[in-house]
Amino acid sequence: MHRFLISAAHKSSGKTTISIGLTAALKARGHGIQTFKKGPDYIDPLWLGLAAGRACRNLDFYLSPHDELKTQFARYGSLGNTDVCLIEGNKGLYDGLDLEGSNSNAALARLLDLPVILVLDARGMTRGIAPLILGYQAFDRELNIAGVILNQLGGSRHEAKLRAVIEHYTDVPVVGAVHADPRLKLAERHLGLMPANETSTAARRITEIADLVAAQVNLDRLLELTATQSVLAPPLPVRVSGKPSTPNTPPAPAIRIAIARDAAFGFYYADDLDAFAAAGAELAPFDTLHDARLPNADGLFIGGGFPECFLDALEANTSLRSDIHAAIEAGLPAYVECGGLMYLARSISWQGSTRKMVGVIPADIIMHDKPVGRGYVKLAPADAHPWLDLPAGDTPATPEIDPAAPIAAHEFHYSSVSNLPPQTRYAYRMQRGYGIDGKNDGIIYRNLLASYTHLRSTPAYDWATRFVQFVQFVRSQRKQPTQPPIEEIKPCPPRLP
Repeated sequence: MHRFLISAAHKSSGKTTISIGLTAALKARGHGIQTFKKGPDYIDPLWLGLAAGRACRNLDFYLSPHDELKTQFARYGSLGNTDVCLIEGNKGLYDGLDLEGSNSNAALARLLDLPVILVLDARGMTRGIAPLILGYQAFDRELNIAGVILNQLGGSRHEAKLRAVIEHYTDVPVVGAVHADPRLKLAERHLGLMPANETSTAARRITEIADLVAAQVNLDRLLELTATQSVLAPPLPVRVSGKPSTPNTPPAPAIRIAIARDAAFGFYYADDLDAFAAAGAELAPFDTLHDARLPNADGLFIGGGFPECFLDALEANTSLRSDIHAAIEAGLPAYVECGGLMYLARSISWQGSTRKMVGVIPADIIMHDKPVGRGYVKLAPADAHPWLDLPAGDTPATPEIDPAAPIAAHEFHYSSVSNLPPQTRYAYRMQRGYGIDGKNDGIIYRNLLASYTHLRSTPAYDWATRFVQFVQFVRSQRKQPTQPPIEEIKPCPPRLP
């Protein structure tokens, strides 16, 4: 078994590209790779998951307590033929939200007993590389910096000087030396890398990166330095409808939820998709750019993405926009996040152009050059939240939401909402973060909840299961002709023109 964390001295050191290359190179050698990404991130996991051939998992101190992080790591690191666990950090090794670095990469490495492979951007450096490495070792003596990968080197002479300096002054092995090469450059956007789901050449680019990394990193030495005799705990039972169940045996799908999966919308956590299946939901993917009709489904989920980059195609697909509009107006339960919220608004304006969107949310979206909301958030559920109190009956019980206990989540959006009616109802009050207006998030219209916040299903707040149960409740009400429609049970303000 081999386990290690890839980190760096600072962000933008190339650790994601190195991680992608290592993952694909080790997979090509026949290893079973399970990748993880520290912190809230959708884009890097898309690339890592594609490189590994299995979904990347997120480990986030803000969303999960220590015991849960260890359980997640043990569960997914023990699946199938896994013999390598690669965890990609975020930012620098010791960077964090607080003075003690309690949520840093170093803290995660200590928690999970992981050796660290440090990726160092060595541009313009020679002898100065030694005190940098020595300082990182001295700052936390409990941390095992098992090796370094030098990156962005200027050539063979530069590499030779750095190797000589590191060997003379430190005891840290140089695992690899990667020279600057435009073929290692991945296209970027304001969130970081361009998502892998947007490009048809992602698989080819991963293979090219893997070949370049494998030629410049000693993979045998890497595996030698990160070998462990310890065995991860066996997979623990997953939770189904609030009750323990054996792994990989979710109930037969009871409902069908349409989910947008295309180049415009691809920000989904693998844990959330698993939670849908565990709760008895079948996910029916559709393409907002090409599909003319919404799949036949009991509910709708549209996650985040970059709809602003596909405005013409989204506007041109009038039949799907009309279908979604009619379904939500008819009471279809729907949940959308960030990019999904933008898509359901009347319009999106970006770079001097405005395009029509679905129009079920009576507001307009304006893109900005800088982030409007960025980072972790805390949400206090409002009384109007449609998933708070579900009547007893056929719907399986879930733990009650404590309005006094904030929901931990995150946001990252460059857009804002304008022209929203003053009588708009909200699902959340912002205790931390920006949301819609700095005070509220989660627009409620009929059976739609649309927010900038990205939720993640955890034992503390299993939103996916709760949404599935809301969909089940709405469907059960429609099957009872003596009952009023759900819109009358949960009245909403009329939609403004």
